[in-house]
Amino acid sequence: MTDINELSVFSAGDKNEAFAQYFIGQSYLNMLSTEQVVIGNVTFEPKSRNNWHIHHAEKGGGQMLLVTAGKGWYQAWGKPARELKPGDVVHIPAGVKHWHGAAADSWFQHLAIEVPGESTQTEWCEPMSDDEYEKLGK
Repeated sequence: MTDINELSVFSAGDKNEAFAQYFIGQSYLNMLSTEQVVIGNVTFEPKSRNNWHIHHAEKGGGQMLLVTAGKGWYQAWGKPARELKPGDVVHIPAGVKHWHGAAADSWFQHLAIEVPGESTQTEWCEPMSDDEYEKLGK
């Protein structure tokens, strides 16, 4: 399996210890910007994924994902999962429960962009279950 640092121009960064409780498997975080617009480069080992979560905002807000390397998944609550590959863009409005992460056989990396808004906060929910995850792509 190819190392993610060979596939991307962005370094994977350090182990994502600050948010580890909201992930299944190992992820890495490299904050590219904390000024003007918050942009984190998030890297997932194969099968790694974050819990279901919601980006709340009174006005504006949400999240954008720009896929930079590997293969992964995005799913909004109640909708089918969408396979992701480099160059894909995902627009996630505020208030939409969702998860994202790596495919079972690939590292995955995306830029997570916090859309500016008023009174923004992230609500972390339940994990994406192993049973549901294993059904993806079948």
